[in-house]
Amino acid sequence: MLIDNHGRPINYLRLAVTDRCNLRCFYCMPHEGIDFLPKTHLLSFEEMLRLIGLLAEMGISKVRITGGEPFVRKELMAFLWKISEIEGIQKINLTTNGVLTAPYVPELKQLGISSINLSLDSLDRKRFFEMTRRDELPNVLKTFDAILENDIPLKINSVMMAGKNEEDIFGLVDLAKNHPVGIRFIEEMPFNGEGEKPEYFMSYKKIIETIKAKHTTLYKISDEANSTSYNYKIEGFEGTIGVIAAFSRTFCGTCNRLRITPTGDFKTCLYADSEMNLRDMLRAGLSNQEIKEKLQASILHRAKDGFEAEAGRKDAISESMTTIGG
Repeated sequence: MLIDNHGRPINYLRLAVTDRCNLRCFYCMPHEGIDFLPKTHLLSFEEMLRLIGLLAEMGISKVRITGGEPFVRKELMAFLWKISEIEGIQKINLTTNGVLTAPYVPELKQLGISSINLSLDSLDRKRFFEMTRRDELPNVLKTFDAILENDIPLKINSVMMAGKNEEDIFGLVDLAKNHPVGIRFIEEMPFNGEGEKPEYFMSYKKIIETIKAKHTTLYKISDEANSTSYNYKIEGFEGTIGVIAAFSRTFCGTCNRLRITPTGDFKTCLYADSEMNLRDMLRAGLSNQEIKEKLQASILHRAKDGFEAEAGRKDAISESMTTIGG
């Protein structure tokens, strides 16, 4: 088992398979987009599989595939099947924006995907376009329906912003009324590709207060171990409501996650600088044991929380979330 320098067990890897995305969400990247990297700069699937195998030997049992948008990368399903064959990997999870995902949902069910997180910030087509700069809501809703039809555990991730989509909060909450889904509202973060502080910030406390003003039967339920969200139920609702204090960073004390970016940067915290570049190590011919020793050493110098990690950066935050992994 991997244990960091603060005594926290580490068993969860978030792996971004691409920096490319077919949406242009304004809180994630500038209007003109970002400069996507040449394919040769990205980890190959073979390199990713080697790293997952090494980390599985060290104690990682859960892998979440993120992007960018994972389904923008060709041959993703074949890659997921290969992950499922790695000894020690017990859960494969997926985060997607749903634009391209619907046709793959039956195969994801066959694969045994543990759960899917679907990004959805608005149910209003006009506001969805304003948020994402793309008119893709119908395709996202097709994915929503397909996931439910195939009985795959589903969570909706919504970045909630004052003056932008806060009027969508109740429509999104209502999705949990008759569907077994977890609706999770996320605080806006500064990973917008320009280094700007969250401009339309709504705290997790404000989000819950807003929901409770209408749904007075909202009550707290227990959170799973290592949960990033505070979770709630509304009487009579089939699903759950959650809030993720991504900017307030209240969940760091139980963080069990590591990150690998599409280019192989290894991060022990979302807010931290890259610890090292695993792509370069692989291509330089380092042995499996040498890479494992470097991973272990990095994990033993992990920041206590996101604030300490941010304070220790060489430069201010300027990345887009799509280059880190959502």
